[in-house]
Amino acid sequence: MSSKEIQRERMWHYFINAAADLIEEVGIEKITARKVAERAGFTTSTIYNYFQELSHVIFFASMRYTKPYLEHLPLYMAQGRNTLEKWLYGWECFCKESFKHPQIYASIFINHLGSIPENLLNHYYSIYKNDLVRLPEHLQSIILEHTLSIRSSLYVQQAVDEEMLSQGDVNYISEVTLLIWKGMMMNVLNQRRTYSETEAMQQTLQLIQKTVMKVVPEEKQNDVKVVFHFDHEACV
Repeated sequence: MSSKEIQRERMWHYFINAAADLIEEVGIEKITARKVAERAGFTTSTIYNYFQELSHVIFFASMRYTKPYLEHLPLYMAQGRNTLEKWLYGWECFCKESFKHPQIYASIFINHLGSIPENLLNHYYSIYKNDLVRLPEHLQSIILEHTLSIRSSLYVQQAVDEEMLSQGDVNYISEVTLLIWKGMMMNVLNQRRTYSETEAMQQTLQLIQKTVMKVVPEEKQNDVKVVFHFDHEACV
């Protein structure tokens, strides 16, 4: 790595650390370029020498909050006996963390980033390689895909080989389950309805499970038995 690259990475860390501290202290919705720059000890204009826009700084700082999800995802999925059960337990882990930190997860998976999200993800994990170390190799490649519906499609494809889904249903359940999560997330963020963290998670997972079971062949229904634990507040 050249001295210029080392300097760029060092500056990158300064701003990401500053933004992460501010998320803890004032909340993600109150972060401004000026606050991040002041916390990092630089001028506001300096940020834009290293990031295209403020949303990228917030995105990278927010990614730190996905570590509990990544750490516990393999444990959740290990409860499943087949692809669909593993995928549904994966959704349980994701919902528990995302509804615990709705604004942060929205900044990663919903908000407009003004750039190609996969490029941002690859950049992040090129710096924080250890975040992916505990994940099985087949999950690492899926996590590097930013679009949640594509992540789902990549994973549940194996359910076709298990004769638990038709090929046409792979994209269907991937898209619909994402819409269910996004819809509940927007309700939580906009406070259109008052949901507790547990209620949001419970309703989302129940709708996701019902959506999946509608397309599982009748003779395979008994092979998908998932029990969610709504009393747990996080992926533990």
